Amino acid sequence: MATEDKNRATAAAILPLVGGAANVASIAHCMTRLRLGLRDRSLVDDEALKALPAVMGVVEDDTYQIVLGPGTVARVTPEFEQLVEEAREAAPPRTAVSADDLAAQGAAIKAQQKAKNATPFKLFLRRIANIFVPLIPALIGCGIIAGLNGLLVNLQWLPAVTPALAAMASGFMALIAVFVGYNTAKEFGGTPVLGGAVAAIIVFPGVADIDAFGQTLSPGQGGVLGALGAAVLAVYVEKWCRRWVPEALDVLVTPTLTVLISGLVTIFGLMFVAGEISSAIGTFADWLLSNGGAGAGFVLGGLFLPLVMLGLHQALIPIHTTLIEQQGYTVLLPILAMAGAGQVGAAMAVYFRLPRNESIRRTIRSALPAGLLGVGEPLIYGVSLPLGRPFVTACVGGAFGGGFVGLFNQLGDTVGSTAIGPSGWALFPLLDGNHGLGSTIAIYAGGLLVGYVAGFLATYFFGFSRDLLTEFNVSQEPAPSTVAATGGPTSATTPGTPGGPDSGGTDPGSPARTPAGV
Repeated sequence: MATEDKNRATAAAILPLVGGAANVASIAHCMTRLRLGLRDRSLVDDEALKALPAVMGVVEDDTYQIVLGPGTVARVTPEFEQLVEEAREAAPPRTAVSADDLAAQGAAIKAQQKAKNATPFKLFLRRIANIFVPLIPALIGCGIIAGLNGLLVNLQWLPAVTPALAAMASGFMALIAVFVGYNTAKEFGGTPVLGGAVAAIIVFPGVADIDAFGQTLSPGQGGVLGALGAAVLAVYVEKWCRRWVPEALDVLVTPTLTVLISGLVTIFGLMFVAGEISSAIGTFADWLLSNGGAGAGFVLGGLFLPLVMLGLHQALIPIHTTLIEQQGYTVLLPILAMAGAGQVGAAMAVYFRLPRNESIRRTIRSALPAGLLGVGEPLIYGVSLPLGRPFVTACVGGAFGGGFVGLFNQLGDTVGSTAIGPSGWALFPLLDGNHGLGSTIAIYAGGLLVGYVAGFLATYFFGFSRDLLTEFNVSQEPAPSTVAATGGPTSATTPGTPGGPDSGGTDPGSPARTPAGV
C-alpha cells in the first residue's frame, strides 16, 4: 500500500471511532499526537482506537489526544482534516452553532496555546508564578484587614482594636521574604526550609549593623526579589553538596554549607543588587503612570488579555508583590483589571447580537456573574475567543477602561490594590490610594463602567461580520417532526417566523441542543 493510501486509511479508521465528523470541533497536532476538540466525549470508542495498528495510545487532557508518533502524525492529520471537511460538505447543514461548539473550540484553542507556551522562558515564568500563587490567599486576607483598619482609623472608631488589626495586616508582609524563599526552594527542587532560612536573613533586624558596597544594609532590603535569588542560590549550593559530601556527613555538612555560602552571598551581594532593582521597579511604575498615565493605561489594559493567552502575565506577579511590599499597594493591577471589564461588555453585546441563539445566550448568562467578579475564563474560552472578533473588541474595552484609570493616576489620584489575585467587583475591598478610599473607589468604578460600555459598543458595532451573524444567529431548536409518536401532527412552523419557536424566545426550562450527528 502506498504511503498516502496508508495515511488516509489510518485517518478513515480513526474518524468513526471519535464520533464522526459532526463530533469533531477542532483539529491540531503536535510532534506525536493528533489533538481533537470533541463535542461529545461519550461517542469515542477508546478501546477500538487503541486497537488500531497505527495508534500507540490515547491521552485525555484539554483535548482528546491520539498518539501516532513523530512523522506519522504530520501525515495523518491533513488526511483526517480532509475527511472531516468532505463529511461536513456532504452532510445536511446544521441549524446553528451552539454554546457547546464554542466551548469545544475554546478548549482546543486553550490547549493549543498551552502547548505553544511550553517554551523554556514561559516554563520559567510558570515556575515563578508557582512560587507566588500560594501566597495570594494571605495577601488577600491581610489586604482586606488593612483596608478595614484604615477605614476604622479614618473614622476614629474602635481605637482599642485598630492596633491589633494593624499587626494582623502587617505581620505577613514583614515576613513575606521567608515564605518566598521557602516556596522557591520547593519549586526548584531543594529543601524548602533551607530556602526559607536563607531568605530570613533579608528581614533579620541585625543586618542593619552590616556594611556592603559602601552603605549600611537595612532589614528587608531586596525584598521578595532578593529572597527569590537567595533561595535559588541555596538550591544550587545544596545540590552541589549532595553530589560531593560523603553520605555519612551529609546531614551535618550540607545544611551548614548551604546556609553559610548562600547567606554570605545574600548579605554581601544579593541584598544590595535586589534592593536596587526593587527601587527601580517602584520608581519606573510611578514615573510611567505620572507621565504617561492615560496612554500607559490604554496599552496595559488593552494588551493584558493577549498577555494572559501567551502566558507572559506571570512575569508581572513578582512586580506586583514588590510594589505591594514597597508602597503598600500595586498601581498596575487596577489598570490590568479593566481587561475583564472589556470582556464583560463584549459578552453582553454578543448576547444582544445573537437573539436567536439561546444556547450561546444561556452560556453568557451563566458565566456573566463570574465575569463581573473578575473570573474571565468562562467568557473568554466559552464565548469571545472562539468567535474571534469579540475577543479583539473585548481588548478594546479593556484599553479604554485602563486609559480612564491611568488618566486619574496621571492627574495625581493614585489607585492601587493591596493584594493580587482578585479583579472586577471582587477588587473593591482591596483598593487603596493616596486621596482617600471614596475617591479611589469612584475612579475604579468609573474605569469598570468605561470598560463595560467600550467593550459593548466595540463588539456590538464591529464584533460581527455578516457571515458570522448568519452562521451564529440561528435558533437552536431541533427540526420538528411531521408526525408525533402518538400519530398526531406536530408544529412545523419555520423557526424565526411568526408563531415559530423563535418568535417568543426559547423556553429556558427546556434547553435545546443541536442533536448529535446533525
